[in-house]
Amino acid sequence: MDINSSEQNNIVQTSKAELMLALKQLIVEECDKEDDFEACDILDDELLFGRKSRIALDSLDALQLSLVLKKKFAISIEGSKETRKHLQSVASIAELILSREA
Repeated sequence: MDINSSEQNNIVQTSKAELMLALKQLIVEECDKEDDFEACDILDDELLFGRKSRIALDSLDALQLSLVLKKKFAISIEGSKETRKHLQSVASIAELILSREA
């Protein structure tokens, strides 16, 4: 069975969407945001950290998230600049995971 590029792209998009939903659930659970948000309330490109962030994760949340990403996805994020870059949003975390799987 041949999969054309359009079908293959749809599979990748579905996988990425599923990954982003799983990441949102992970953020809500691991960063103790169950009382504040549902996973589906977090936008893909929404800032997760900082004063302008509605999610308002802090440095302890970044550490917790980094540890969980390492455990679940074998992703190691080192250094403060790299951490800030990759943990900006759910989409940036998903891109990091997908790029390391490729």
